[in-house]
Amino acid sequence: MNIELYLTILLFCPLLGFILSGVLGKYLPKNVSGVISTLAVAVPFFAAVTLFLNYNFQDAPLVYKAFEWFHIGKVPVNFGFQIDQLSLMMTLIITGIGTLIHIYSIGYMSHDKGFPRFFSYLNLFIFSMLLLVLGSNYIIMFIGWEGVGLCSFLLIGFWFKNKEYTKAARKAFIMNRIGDLGVLLGIFMISKYFGTIEYLQIAHSAEKFTTENPILIIIGVCLFIGAVGKSAQLPLFTWLPDAMAGPTPVSALIHAATMVTAGIYLVVRSNWIYSHIPTVQDGMLLIGLLTAAIAAFMALRQNDIKKVLAYSTVSQLGFMVVALGLGAYTVAMFHLLTHAFFKALLFLGSGSVIHAMSGEQDLNRMGGLKNYIPTTHITFLVGTLAISGFPFLSGMISKDAILISAWEKNPIYWVILFFIAMCTAFYMFRLYYLTFYGRFRGTEEQKSHLHESPISMTIPLIVLAILSLIGGFINLPHIIGHGNYAFLDKWLSGILYIPIEVPHVEPITEYILMGCTVAMFFLVWLYSHKRYAQSKEKVFSLKQEKEYTGWERLSSQKLFLDELYNAVFVKTVEGLGRAASLFDKAVISRITNFIGEGAEESGVVMKKVQNGKVENYVLIMSVAVGLILLLNLFLFK
Repeated sequence: MNIELYLTILLFCPLLGFILSGVLGKYLPKNVSGVISTLAVAVPFFAAVTLFLNYNFQDAPLVYKAFEWFHIGKVPVNFGFQIDQLSLMMTLIITGIGTLIHIYSIGYMSHDKGFPRFFSYLNLFIFSMLLLVLGSNYIIMFIGWEGVGLCSFLLIGFWFKNKEYTKAARKAFIMNRIGDLGVLLGIFMISKYFGTIEYLQIAHSAEKFTTENPILIIIGVCLFIGAVGKSAQLPLFTWLPDAMAGPTPVSALIHAATMVTAGIYLVVRSNWIYSHIPTVQDGMLLIGLLTAAIAAFMALRQNDIKKVLAYSTVSQLGFMVVALGLGAYTVAMFHLLTHAFFKALLFLGSGSVIHAMSGEQDLNRMGGLKNYIPTTHITFLVGTLAISGFPFLSGMISKDAILISAWEKNPIYWVILFFIAMCTAFYMFRLYYLTFYGRFRGTEEQKSHLHESPISMTIPLIVLAILSLIGGFINLPHIIGHGNYAFLDKWLSGILYIPIEVPHVEPITEYILMGCTVAMFFLVWLYSHKRYAQSKEKVFSLKQEKEYTGWERLSSQKLFLDELYNAVFVKTVEGLGRAASLFDKAVISRITNFIGEGAEESGVVMKKVQNGKVENYVLIMSVAVGLILLLNLFLFK
């Protein structure tokens, strides 16, 4: 297997697409520019599929060292790449979902003047993301990590003439920098105490450290801080809902399917370290639970269609972090995979709704759209059913795997996650019914423009809907066929420090727990249908935000976390800045001005002396010689 060829295709194609779209895109027809950018991602996808079909997961990882780049002290840093089960899985997700979103974007962004710039940024993002997952060490990973952060900033603020959008981009960039500092500190400590930053060498040397080693704890915390920032966990998650300011394809690709999962990837890639520090894993579990619960609560009373999906993304990422905290790495990756399918579908479906509504995103102004955009309606319903837990759809199977792992750890965790899953089903059905059922609540002008999206937008929706239907079968529960159908468990087993074990839950208990989640799904569905689809009264969800009280107000106002952060951090920094400005004006500037004025005055005095008359110069020289002689006579006897 020619690894150089595959790596060249995987990395060079999106980089070339970025250059071509950025330099030549404005001179080409939009469709041509869009097709070139799409091929720059599609070709790597087919290369990744070929790799997958020809790769034996029992073999050692394929490592390619391009050259030795530099040294950190005595630690060499190689510009190298690694293809193994984990990196190949992530590559398939990035390029596969990326290809569909590029196709979708051709139709969605067709009327935008920044069309070539948009596709250029998308290609740069794909390149950065592939660099992140294909690097053979933490430095190459960090380059891609920073690259996707940059692309996120560029794409969130794509419509930069809107000041609110640029503020959202700045907020995402700054909050991610906090996490990035943690990653960087973790890498420095790894290089110091492991003597290498290569994944394989770290895996081989991790055994020399004892459980709960203080060094590993610090490294684990630092790396997890990075995951908290990138994967939008408490307390660094408030940037993600604001990131919906970017075009909808950006929300689907970067903020649902790929970039926000980089933190999950980092922890799974570092499982050799985390398996030695269960204390840190317990902390991850707690943060994941809190994030999932808080984000689900906030989603209950959001009226912006993309904001609901944004908080849903934060909540589902919390589920993944819970799985990481439980040590169920393959379960976390399984939910990452299925989430990429149904959440990309939901975001693209929301984009199709927004497209039909001429840019409207408020649920209060939608309703009855199922008859106007039938393809979008059916595919959106599939995504809603998947994330809500319809039996044997992708979301139900992967989420139930997390619930079973939580029950094995502590039934209390299962109860909390079960309640969060119930909230998820409720706010998603609320979103679905307010969008597609009832009477149309928009303007007559909006109603006259309602239409189904073009085929370039509906084909990706159909493909993602199919994946959301069947994606869960890649890793069926062990009680079905005694684990013979758990493909993903077997596939990822080679990259884990602790071998995957069958959950220590009695089959009858597991069946009962699964039955509870299925029963909960149908009860929530029936309640939501009665409340939103059949009710002729004005329901609570159609209140204006100013009319909300109690828990509804807390939910709609996002627990006032943005206001809290603004008061504690933003205002504090601004106050320090104003104080520094006053000190600069009152002290620094005055000192500087005094020195400048003194120099100027001395120049005026010297100007009178330096008048060009030779006799004055001789007189001054004679006086100076005399003073020197006198000083020498009286002071230096």
